[in-house]
Amino acid sequence: MEENEELIICVPGQRLCVCDKINIAGPGTYEQQGYIYSKLAGIVKLETNDKTRIIQVHGITEQSIIPTPGDIVTAMVILVNQRFCKCSIKCVGDIVLTRPYRGILRKEDVRAHDKDKIDMYKSYRAGDIILARVMPMTEAHTYQLSTAENELGVVIAHSEEGVTMVPISWTQMQCPKSMSKEFRKVAKVVPEDVAKQ
Repeated sequence: MEENEELIICVPGQRLCVCDKINIAGPGTYEQQGYIYSKLAGIVKLETNDKTRIIQVHGITEQSIIPTPGDIVTAMVILVNQRFCKCSIKCVGDIVLTRPYRGILRKEDVRAHDKDKIDMYKSYRAGDIILARVMPMTEAHTYQLSTAENELGVVIAHSEEGVTMVPISWTQMQCPKSMSKEFRKVAKVVPEDVAKQ
């Protein structure tokens, strides 16, 4: 891209070029299936070295990030049925999104083991806040999510009394007011101060 060339503007998820030994994904982009895609709505910048060209996207605004495969996202469960639950993705990492994105968590992606024994109603309920990993997209406009890691699953859930429940095991949370227990796929949240030591 020469200095006198017009600016190249792109949108999130737009395919920019082939990813090879010459073209390398830089900030604001990601590589998937041999191509470089834009993570942001912004302007494409090329940083050329002797043998490589780093493809970058500089956002027009700071809040133009979208979920990409491999990201850890925070989502709210909207609807649960026997095969999957629909979610609304609210954050990517610690960045709050300017608008929510649709996510789907299938039964086979809830846990890493005992997949045939999973009951969706004993894993999630509408209103739960979960941590999940974004998987490669298979449908347009919907992100496929997975909680098949110990650190992923329900982080905030409310009992029927509306009280925030406390995790008591990998599979149960308890209401501190009524002492009633409910089944959930509980995330093993590692406190930040412990992680830094």
